[in-house]
Order: sequence, then structure tokens, then C-alpha cells
Amino acid sequence: MNRPAPLPSASAVPAVLAPVDRVVRPALTLYLDVHRTPEVSGEERRTAALLADRLAALGLEVTRGIGGHGVVGVLRNGEGPRVYLRAELDALPLTERTGLPYASGNGAMHACGHDLHLAAATGAAELLARAAAHWRGTLVVLGQPAEETLTGARAMLEDGLYERFGRPDVVLAQHAAPLPSGMVAHGTPYGPVTAASTALDVVLHGRGGHAGTPHLAVDPVVTAAAVITRLQTVVSRESSPADQVTLTVGTLRAGTAVNVVPDTAELGIGLRALTDASLDRALTAVERIVRAECAASACPRGPEITTVSRTPALWGDTAATLAVRAAHTALHGTARVVDWPPSLASEDFPLYGDGGVTSHGESGVPLVYWMVGAAGPRQWADSAGQLPPNHSPLFAPDVRSALPHAITTLTAAALDRLGAEPV
Repeated sequence: MNRPAPLPSASAVPAVLAPVDRVVRPALTLYLDVHRTPEVSGEERRTAALLADRLAALGLEVTRGIGGHGVVGVLRNGEGPRVYLRAELDALPLTERTGLPYASGNGAMHACGHDLHLAAATGAAELLARAAAHWRGTLVVLGQPAEETLTGARAMLEDGLYERFGRPDVVLAQHAAPLPSGMVAHGTPYGPVTAASTALDVVLHGRGGHAGTPHLAVDPVVTAAAVITRLQTVVSRESSPADQVTLTVGTLRAGTAVNVVPDTAELGIGLRALTDASLDRALTAVERIVRAECAASACPRGPEITTVSRTPALWGDTAATLAVRAAHTALHGTARVVDWPPSLASEDFPLYGDGGVTSHGESGVPLVYWMVGAAGPRQWADSAGQLPPNHSPLFAPDVRSALPHAITTLTAAALDRLGAEPV
């Protein structure tokens, strides 16, 4: 049964956050190292080792290799709530074009802020470890692999995360966003924060042959083109205008030579919607269209449609979200804490809440998720609010201003949910 956490005393928060300047440097060192040497989903060995070593140096009890390269650090501090802080390990398969002196050159890139999240989590852990006299409970820092493929959270949970490290009273996470550093954005406690999504791998089977005798072949490239064109009607003609749904054919692979009709064509399809019901309707339409176009092309066999990943919409726990937002408002002021509208970005973070929500948005394990600004003052002024978005090869947080803010914001949220003690 989840226990409500006592609110922190007014004196505990500044006491815990006072030494933030001393924890920024090691957090920044970790950030720069991880940013220079990013690793894509499922390959985060070095990143996981860096996080594990840093948490161990702070006195946390560290376990490695959870659900792949996942890392768990535990700091026990008496009786009280069990609070998880989640950060991600993986980068994107993207060539960085920021021109930063610490830019990656290995064909991968932290273009979504996971390096910032990791560094902030270690900074928060250090602040809380230094100020253990001011709170009670168990802090669990979670380094999750494979968030970008939406498979890491499920893998860690299936590897016994909650059975091995205790069922949380709340799981907290933050995400870098194209907002001025120093700002925090919370979703409404009565609606989704991020979208439900699924990724499909589709193989279309043709019959290979010579380009000079196309009548003797069945060209799967033509079928793929027909599928892609018809899929555009799923959003425009098969989804309600009131729904928010997107469909993206992100990959298309076929053929080896211009004079050869290939045997197969492969599509990678992504679907997103703000509700699971809308996602299900769109998914049904996609499968129908793929099969129908294969039949229309006289493909020699039916398509292979494989669900690579699926995650539900993210709903924050109402009471916990309101409490954490109040803590952030007390820390940063009302002008720096704003609303975040429902987004069609997707996360596997909802799975930590037992993978679903009730009709009122309450999950089995309370979740709280917010956005932290990552743009420096000059970046913001020069961009007129049009910053390179997450997943852009130009995405570049202003780490000097964003990292201290991310550390204190995460620490304040953790302290709000832990059993704080007066000074």
C-alpha cells in the first residue's frame, strides 16, 4: 500500500539545496563525458558504468545489469517513503551538428537531453546524501537503458526491478525541453502528459526478378509506395478531427541494385495518439491497409507485421503532481512554473506505473513527470522561441545554466516526496 509522504519543512529545502555549487562540477564532468561518447539503445555499457561508478562513489548501493545495461543505486536513510528517480542512458543514432567543443563524433548523439537527465540525477543524489539528516526514507536512482526504443522500462521491470529493490511510493522523472533554463513545466493533473505510441516493423513480400522483365516479378517497392501513400489517410480520414494522432513511416529499405527487382521491402511505422483507444483504432487501420495493398499487388504471401514496442499514454498521479508542482513553485516562483500541454512525444515511463491508468488517471504506482528548460538566455533571445527541438542534430542545451537548475528541481521534488525532517 502506498504511504503518503509528509511535506518537507520550510527549513529543510534550503538546507538540502545549499551546497548545490559544490555538486555541479562532478555532475558537469559526467555530462561532458557522456555527451562526447554517446551510446545508442541497447549498447549503453560505458554510460552505465560511468553512472554506476559515480553513484557508488556517493555511497549508494549499486546494482548493474538490470534489464540489459540498467543501473540501480539505493540510499537507505531510515523509515519512510521509497522514492525512485529515473534517468535514461541511451542516445540517438544521429550525427551531431552543434559545433560544440565537446560534440560527439561517433555517429550517435544525445539529442534528447538524456545526458542532462543523468547528470542531474547524480547531482540530486549527492545533495540528498550530503543532507541525510533532513529527510527519511529510501532513495532509488534508476539509470534506464533503451528509452528511445521504448523497451528499457519493460526490460527492467521484467527483470524484477520492484521485487528486488522495493515497490516505490512514487517514481519521479524530468525531461529537457526547449524552454528557458530556470523554468519548469508541468502537465495538467487531469490529462495525459505524453502520448501512447507503438512502433511496427513491416515486411512486404514480392517476387524478385530482372528489371527488364518486370511482368515476371512482383515489385514490393511499388507495393511499399502504395502502402505509404494510403497510410496518409489514417490520420486525415480515419481519425476524428478531435483526436490527436500522428503516423510516420520512418524507415524504408528495399533493393540492392537498379537492375534487380527485390524480393522484399521493409517499412518502419510509428503511431502516436493521446489515448490508447485512438491508438488502437489507428493501428487497426494500418494493418488493414498493409494487407489490402499486398493483396492488390498480388504479393505471393501476406505481409509480416511485428510490434516492436508499445507504451501507454503518460498520466501523472494527480495528488503527487500537484504537490511536486507546489514544491517547484515554492523553489522557483510562480513566474517560472508553467503549464505543459499534452504532447505527442512518447515515453516508456508510464510502465513504471504498472503499465496503465484508471479512468481517472490514477496509476498503481504514482508517477510525476515534468519538463525543465534547457536554453540559455542568449540562446532564447537569439532564437525568438524557435529553438532546435529534441531529436534535432542541432539540439544543444546550455549546460551551464540548465544543469544547476535541473539538479535543484529534481532534488526539491524528491525531498517533497521523502519524509523530510526540520533542521
